[in-house]
Amino acid sequence: MLPMVDIPAGTIALRDDRLNTRWQVTLSDFRLARYPVAGTDNRPLTGLSWYDAVALCNKLSADDGLSTAYAIDGEEITCDWTSPGYRLPTEAEWQHACTTGIPAYRYGPLDDIAWYADNAGGRAHTVGQKAPNAWGLHDMLGNVWEWCWDLYDPATYGSYRIFRGGGFDDPERSVGSTVRRRSHPTFAIEDLGLRVAQSVTA
Repeated sequence: MLPMVDIPAGTIALRDDRLNTRWQVTLSDFRLARYPVAGTDNRPLTGLSWYDAVALCNKLSADDGLSTAYAIDGEEITCDWTSPGYRLPTEAEWQHACTTGIPAYRYGPLDDIAWYADNAGGRAHTVGQKAPNAWGLHDMLGNVWEWCWDLYDPATYGSYRIFRGGGFDDPERSVGSTVRRRSHPTFAIEDLGLRVAQSVTA
């Protein structure tokens, strides 16, 4: 089983500076992995599209004997939010967990908590080497970007999905809890990976 952290319910404020919009999301309890999904070398898995990330969630669920959260029919993906299986966090869940429910751009001095352009040497690093946030989550900022479930702006960008957190090649200004990036679900680069979540079921 993957090391998961219980994340308490809460309300998170989100914003889209491009559209100049603000909104709030109320969240139920959920679980989030302590680390990004890593390979045998304990470095984050990267080069994964959103579709790859969803498929990997289902594989990890099956490997751990859990029912899968996603029904995959080609490019049509639906999520069973009542499933105990692994899934991608929503961006509201991701930001709530990153900030431990307290609005802040970062949860500590950047060099202490994140691998980014100034200290990463242009590569991903073993997960868990930097200081965690108050809820025990490592690498929420820096090291690799993490795919989220959400569509970005369907009216303008269609199927584009959101990723969060900043990566090892990003400058300081781009590594923060409120930074939102988006791309087509087939997009894959060397500093983009994932961290799994679980719904809390009765």
